[in-house]
Amino acid sequence: MNLLESAGFSRSNPYYVVQQGKISSLTLMKDSQRLDLLKEIGGTRVYEERRRESLKIMQDTGNKRKQIIQVVEYLDERLRELDEEKEELKKYQQLDRQRKSLEYAIYDKELHVARQQLVKIEEEICKVSEKSATIYDSISDAQANCKESDKLLKDLTKKAQILSREKEEIEKQRTEAIKKHAKLKLDDEDLRDKVEGNIKAKEDADIQLELLDKEIQGSNAELTRITQLYDEHVRAEDNLTREIMECEKQLSILYQKQGRATQFANKAARDQWLEKEIKDYQQVLSSNLVQEKKLREELELLKKDIREDDASIKVRKAAVAELESRIDGHKRGYNQYKLERDELHDKRKLLWRKESELSAEIYRLKSEVAKAEKSRDHAIPGDIRRGLSSVRRICDQHGIGGVHGAVIELLDCEEKFFTAVETTAGNSLFHVVVENDDISTKIIGHLNALKGGRVTFVPLNRVKVPLVTYPPNVEPLLEKLEFLEKYASAFGQIFSKTVICPNLDVATRVARADGLDCITLEGDQINKKGGMTGGYYDYRRSKLKFVSTIRQNKSSIIIKEDELNKVRDELQKTDQRINELVAEQEKFGAKLAHEKSELEQLRQDVINSEKKQPSITKSLEKKVKSLDSILTQIDHNRANIANKEKEIGTELVDHLTLEEKESLSRLNPKITELKEQLITCRSNRMEAETVKAELEMNLSTNLVRRKEELEAVKQSAEIDVLQREAELNRQELADEKLSIDQLTQELDRVTMSIDQTNTELEKIKIEKEKLQRLRDEYQSTLQDEDKDLEQLLSKKNLYMSKQVEYSKKIRELGPLSSDAFETYKRRSIKELYKLLHKCNEQLQHFSHVNKKALDQYVNFTDRREELQRRQAQLDAGDDKIKELISVLDMRKDESIERTFKGVAKHFREVFSELVQGGHGFLVMMKKKDNDDFDNDQDDDEPRPAEAEGRVDKYIGVKVKMQHLILSTELPSETWFVG
Repeated sequence: MNLLESAGFSRSNPYYVVQQGKISSLTLMKDSQRLDLLKEIGGTRVYEERRRESLKIMQDTGNKRKQIIQVVEYLDERLRELDEEKEELKKYQQLDRQRKSLEYAIYDKELHVARQQLVKIEEEICKVSEKSATIYDSISDAQANCKESDKLLKDLTKKAQILSREKEEIEKQRTEAIKKHAKLKLDDEDLRDKVEGNIKAKEDADIQLELLDKEIQGSNAELTRITQLYDEHVRAEDNLTREIMECEKQLSILYQKQGRATQFANKAARDQWLEKEIKDYQQVLSSNLVQEKKLREELELLKKDIREDDASIKVRKAAVAELESRIDGHKRGYNQYKLERDELHDKRKLLWRKESELSAEIYRLKSEVAKAEKSRDHAIPGDIRRGLSSVRRICDQHGIGGVHGAVIELLDCEEKFFTAVETTAGNSLFHVVVENDDISTKIIGHLNALKGGRVTFVPLNRVKVPLVTYPPNVEPLLEKLEFLEKYASAFGQIFSKTVICPNLDVATRVARADGLDCITLEGDQINKKGGMTGGYYDYRRSKLKFVSTIRQNKSSIIIKEDELNKVRDELQKTDQRINELVAEQEKFGAKLAHEKSELEQLRQDVINSEKKQPSITKSLEKKVKSLDSILTQIDHNRANIANKEKEIGTELVDHLTLEEKESLSRLNPKITELKEQLITCRSNRMEAETVKAELEMNLSTNLVRRKEELEAVKQSAEIDVLQREAELNRQELADEKLSIDQLTQELDRVTMSIDQTNTELEKIKIEKEKLQRLRDEYQSTLQDEDKDLEQLLSKKNLYMSKQVEYSKKIRELGPLSSDAFETYKRRSIKELYKLLHKCNEQLQHFSHVNKKALDQYVNFTDRREELQRRQAQLDAGDDKIKELISVLDMRKDESIERTFKGVAKHFREVFSELVQGGHGFLVMMKKKDNDDFDNDQDDDEPRPAEAEGRVDKYIGVKVKMQHLILSTELPSETWFVG
């Protein structure tokens, strides 16, 4: 490629343009010029240049060899002169070596002492520095602990206040719970007494009812027997009465019939009187029939009343049972609502407590956010801080969108990378990322008008991420950052050329080898140009830490506020549900009271109906008796009417028949007997009636009433209801007891927390006082350590100057013999000084000696040997150069012959194509004669190599041409014309 370029061809230009006149110059040039052109084409110029350089080097080497030979001859002559002074010089040198050894031993001991003192001082300085650093760290820690103690004091004071309010609330709730518990306990005792009293009353009532039932059964049995006996006596009495009345009626009829003749004058008068009697009896009978109908109607009404009363009692008892069931249901619902309400009350208390805790937590987080924002603002330069505030205000006022915020607000990373990120970015953390440069231009216009500080904008449409190849064993800082993908160009511009290295050695190697900025996690930075920055970094003033704290606390505030809103919504729903339950409970209470009054009214109606039934039964019995009496009278009247009607029309006689007489004589004794029987029967009836009345009176006024009273007592003893009420009351009492226990436990917990908080407050106060005292002590100790450090540094400077002085003296001593380091090692400095003084006195006797003779002899000897080695190297180099020249000549011959053959061949082919019937040849011209070296130069056979080379024998390249028609050779100018 170099050969082609030397010939005029270029890689960048694939077209080769032949300059105008070039061909003419080639055809008209001389043979020697053609030879030069052939050499240039064959690349022999390079070989010739190298050969000339090699010959020049050989010439320089020959000159150097001559100079070396001259110097060696001079050195041999000078060494012969110095050899004569060497013996005397050896004695001097021996003493001089002794002196140097003594001086070296003295200087070395002094240097050793100085170094020991320096090491000791360095150790003391390190100790003092470490102690000072420890004390400084302790002071910093004490200050930080004091700040932390102040924060803890503030937090614990707030906590103590919250706990005190919570304690007051719990004590208030506990007092109310205790009052309610006491009331419930009294109610429980009352209910227990009532239940026990009712149970006892029921048991007594059961016993008395059992006895009373037996007595009533006996009385009823006796009353049944007496009633049956009474009924028998009544029936017997009625029968006797009817029989007596029948007998008396017959007797009266017989007497009347016997006295009709004397009573009436004739038959007509009698019949008239009979008709009149019949009318009277008929009137009485009509009246009796009316009474009978009325009595029957009244009986039906009474029976209907009895049936209605029975049905009413049955219905009312069913209504009572239904009401009791409904009342039980209402009570269960009421109690269920009450339990649910109590549960909701407890839930509301928990929600109140949670709301208070969340409010306190949100207040604390907002305080920390305000504190972190204040610390962040102090850490940001003033003009940048004002600029960021102005940007936010401008965007809000003018409604400018597309402003994403400062870089520090858009990134996030692990806390261990904070120092590296802040050190790398610097004030770039406060560059504002915007969507495009138009937005930044608008904001800058407003910012300049307001003079609102300084801000640097990063338009996303302008920044590009540089392509960086990271070496192994390092971590790109950009990969450790978390940000949105659309901000990648902005973050890449700031952080892409920085890598995190484990230590400074790796950082130095990477910065030198790969051209990257390197940083350690401690903040030590090495840039690609070699600059190093680093040192102590106060992590407590980390801006990323403040921003992270603000971000985390704001996120926590949002979460807590959402939770607080949920708690408040839940609290509102709970209050609403409690109000609904109270309303439902009041509704159930009203229904319960109403249905209880209805139940009492129904029970009273049942009792009244049952009380009314005996009177109705008695009225019915009286009505039945009245009806029987009326029926008897009706029968009697009908019999009288029948007799009277039968007597009408009969003959009026004044005597009785035989049969009537017998009947009359028989009726009187019978009537007398029947009256006696009637008196006896009436006496028995009255006696039975008296017993019956007594029994009935006893039953109705005593036994039944007592039974009713006992049943009323038994029914009024609502043991189940009372037991359910007592059970619910006990459940409520247990709940209240559990609530009191829980409140007591909560109160104990809060009291314990208050005590612990107060104890912690006291401990923190004591600890803070200790820290303040310790900080003052540390500051005093630090001042003392600073004084000690100054003294040690002055000592260090003194011994360092001594070390430099003795090191310089040792260097001035020059080279020493090998035994000089050990000979006087065990001697003391005092002895060494004595020996040195003695040696100096001996050296004064050799003051006339050429002190440099030996050095010169040694130097000349070494120089002669060096020159001889150099001469041998030059001879070897000369042989190599000759060999190289020979090789170059041979390669040059081969190259020019190969080039000539190729050119001649192409020339012959091109010429035969250009000139029809013509032949062209290239011939090499020799030095000796102008004969052709080879009449057939286009032969492709290789030429034998010559040791001396053949090219130097050539003087030019001749062109021969001939035509087959002309058969003559013409000059080349003639062929190439046109």
